[in-house]
Amino acid sequence: MKAEIKWLGGMAFEGTAGSGHKVTMDSSPDFGGRDQGPRPMEMLLLGMGGCTSIDVMSILNKARQDVKDCVAEITAERADEVPKVFTRIHVHFKVTGKALDPKRVERAINLSAEKYCSASIMLGKMAEITHDFEIIESAE
Repeated sequence: MKAEIKWLGGMAFEGTAGSGHKVTMDSSPDFGGRDQGPRPMEMLLLGMGGCTSIDVMSILNKARQDVKDCVAEITAERADEVPKVFTRIHVHFKVTGKALDPKRVERAINLSAEKYCSASIMLGKMAEITHDFEIIESAE
């Protein structure tokens, strides 16, 4: 896996993933940035959220669960001192579907957290990561 980070001026950078996809990152104005994109630490949370969400949806699809929507809401706390690493991360899944089995949803989340999501497992070496979920019955 490869990535390239190119300076755009000020405190903005363009990241290019090995797949060719690009993202702009910037710092906050109080740190010299112009707020042109997410902060690098936000990108870590987004990456973890994407990783675990892909796992959860894949497992639920294989379990033949009729999922209509899946949202992972992530909150995080950071250390007060430098390095300001994540100390706590909480992921709240909102899974919408028809007649979803709560045990299967819970199992999918646990499998992602404990076995499949490389980003969660890596960040979990430094931060306490917790999960919960709610099931929303689809009107469709």
